[in-house]
Order: sequence, then structure tokens, then C-alpha cells
Amino acid sequence: MRIMIVGAGGGIGSALLEKCMEAFPFATFEATYLSNKPEFEAERVSWHRLDVTDERQVEELSHQFSQIDWIINCVGLLHCQHHGPEKSIKQLDADFFIENFRRNTLPTLLLAKYFQDKLMSSNQTDVAKFVTLSARVGSIEDNRLGGWYSYRASKSALNMALKNLRNEWQRSHKPIAVLALHPGTTDTQLSEPFQRNLPEGQLMTPMQTAHLLLEQIDALDADSSGTFKDYAGETIPW
Repeated sequence: MRIMIVGAGGGIGSALLEKCMEAFPFATFEATYLSNKPEFEAERVSWHRLDVTDERQVEELSHQFSQIDWIINCVGLLHCQHHGPEKSIKQLDADFFIENFRRNTLPTLLLAKYFQDKLMSSNQTDVAKFVTLSARVGSIEDNRLGGWYSYRASKSALNMALKNLRNEWQRSHKPIAVLALHPGTTDTQLSEPFQRNLPEGQLMTPMQTAHLLLEQIDALDADSSGTFKDYAGETIPW
């Protein structure tokens, strides 16, 4: 079994790598990072430097493999040095808006484009799995507060992309199950500026989140393909 974790240098990605290694002692792992190679080393883990927004790099990485059983994309953007989620439309910045789509939406499409045939060659008895971390705030039906224009829109677009992939792969009888996962609020750099007013007990450690996410990924099959769930298995409306 071969599992690829994209963004394994981040908080949730690194925790998922460790949890998957515990759960699947005979699996091999392909782990990607953006710039600084993580210090974590293991015989079953191969590290790859990858900017997953760069189509050429994604294509070149795909050529290194004949088959992949699972792909889990943990890459995402919520804020950067000069911009955070908008509280008002007056705060919208065009470049930051586009950057959200480049980091939150595009990578999943590039991974699907270049790794589709690798997933189809999966040697697992079950379907191959293509999973991306999304966000509850990307749900159009669940949006009751507004704000966060760039992030919400990019995650809604991500969800649509995943729905499209599920429909295409189902129609063409490709044995690939698709899942959008909301990880909850996790103690990482991504959520750090927004942790202050959280109710007690709502903030999870990366390991807690990874444990719950792995339960949902492991349960994914052909029948549940194309769903949008949270870390606890609750279905989220699109």
C-alpha cells in the first residue's frame, strides 16, 4: 500500500503521516513539503519538495510512480503576513483573493489531473482514495455569518471541484473514491490568530485531529464517495 500525503510538513499533514504509519505498518509513504524539509525521518517515508500550485512540478512528481493507493491533500491558506480573512467586503484585496484560489482550490485539480491514472492502478482490493481537507465555512447552505470572502469562496470552489471529480470518475467507472473533509479547529499556524475566543474544549491538537480524520478516510468507500464530512463523520451540506 502506498499513501501520498501532500503538505506533510504542516501541522495536520505531519500528524496524519504519523497516524497513518501507526495504522498501516506495511505501507510506504510519499510525503511532500513546500520549502523546509521536515526533520522527521523513517525508512518507509520518502520526502519530496513540491509546490503543489506549480503544474510542472506536480506533473514531474507524478512520473515517479506507477501507482498510488491514497492521496490526502492537506495544503491550504487562510491568512498570510499582510492579509487575513475579510470581515467586510471593503477589505477585499484582489491579489489575496486569487492567492486563496491558487492555494486552496487549484492543487486538488492538478493532483487529480496528473495522478488519476496512478490511482486507477491501485493494487488495493478496495477503491483508491482521493481526499482533500476542505472547511465547513465553504458550505454555501451553512453560511450564516458572512465575511471571509476569499477563503469561503475558494473552499466552495474546492468542494465543487471534488463533486465534479466524483461524478466524472463514477461515470467513467474509475475506482477512485472522493472525500472532502473538514478538520475542525486545530492548534496549527493556520488557526493560531483565531483561537482566542474559542469555547473550551473546541481546539484540538494535530494528533487528535489526525486520529479522527483517519477514521473517516479509512471508512471511505465507493458508496460514500463524493461526500463532504467533518472530522466526526457528520455530513456537511454543500
